[in-house]
Amino acid sequence: MNAGIVESFAQMVREKGMDKDVLEGIIEDIFGLLVKKKYGEEAVFDIVVNMDKGDIEIYLEREIVKEVENQEKQISIEEVNKKGNTEELEVGDDYVETLDLASFGRRLITLAKQNLNQRIREIEKDVIYNEYSEIVGEIVVGDIYQTKRNDILVNHNKRELLLPRSEQIPFERYRKCDTIRAIIKEVKKTPSGPVIIISRSDNMFLQKLFEIEIPEIYDGIIDIKCIAREPGERAKKGLFLSFQNPEEISGVTVSNFLRTAYNSVKENKLSILDFRKLIEEKADILNIDKKFLRRYLNEGFSGGEKKKTEMLQMLTLDPKLAILDETDSGLDIDSLKIVSKEINKFMTPEKTILIITHY
Repeated sequence: MNAGIVESFAQMVREKGMDKDVLEGIIEDIFGLLVKKKYGEEAVFDIVVNMDKGDIEIYLEREIVKEVENQEKQISIEEVNKKGNTEELEVGDDYVETLDLASFGRRLITLAKQNLNQRIREIEKDVIYNEYSEIVGEIVVGDIYQTKRNDILVNHNKRELLLPRSEQIPFERYRKCDTIRAIIKEVKKTPSGPVIIISRSDNMFLQKLFEIEIPEIYDGIIDIKCIAREPGERAKKGLFLSFQNPEEISGVTVSNFLRTAYNSVKENKLSILDFRKLIEEKADILNIDKKFLRRYLNEGFSGGEKKKTEMLQMLTLDPKLAILDETDSGLDIDSLKIVSKEINKFMTPEKTILIITHY
């Protein structure tokens, strides 16, 4: 029975990743309470928990007397003899008895399990609070598992994160099972457990995105002094970050890829026909063959063709600020001059384009 009880307790905390020594300490405390409940507050005992063997040993120590005056600390010689007295103990000796867990009865064992559950929940709350307090200001990726009228609940590593309305991007739609990125903004302690608040509208979220996309910002070569944004509006409309090696996407043409990117940031969504007219006009500006628009994205593309897609995307989205990171693109100085020449075709006084190179 001992092994079964230890295993049932261990099962409760195995999924929580609790330290074995911590579990042993909790079990010792809980069974210490059971001994006191049955044998009294003054009972002298020792509890040994062996998680590896799946065993609990409880030793109760009492003084042998002729007549018992203190039930909690004494035992009669007559009772000792009935138990066997193989060591031929006498009055005045200490009698150490090994208690069988079954002797505590189902009610006390059930109480022990309830106490253990409560202790585990308290420890788990502290673990979660400490875990997320250490990553406040960092970006996490999770899945939306419930949408409420005002709040969004996100699953991250089996932990519940809260995206309140005040931290959402206006007009952004959230659907169950969608993957979402946000920044850990705050971790609050409440009676029911820690509340982990995430944000997509906080300026720090945008700064962290810059750090992810632009190594020079992450390394401190470029320093962001201030961020002014209208979440979801200027941040989406006014910024373009280039990427060097996007994955091949079979079955998705360059035109369809750019239309999806366009409609994700523009208020006026374009149909396939309307966008085709727009993208062909942009392709003419860059002297890109219209057949190129019907090719699958990056499938067999050379470095120059990938750069064409990037230039076409930037021209189509028409950002106020564009940052092109060319440090790892492999382009030589002559190729970069060609890129700069193409960029100049759609420069205006309202636009700013930053090209980062290794030259």
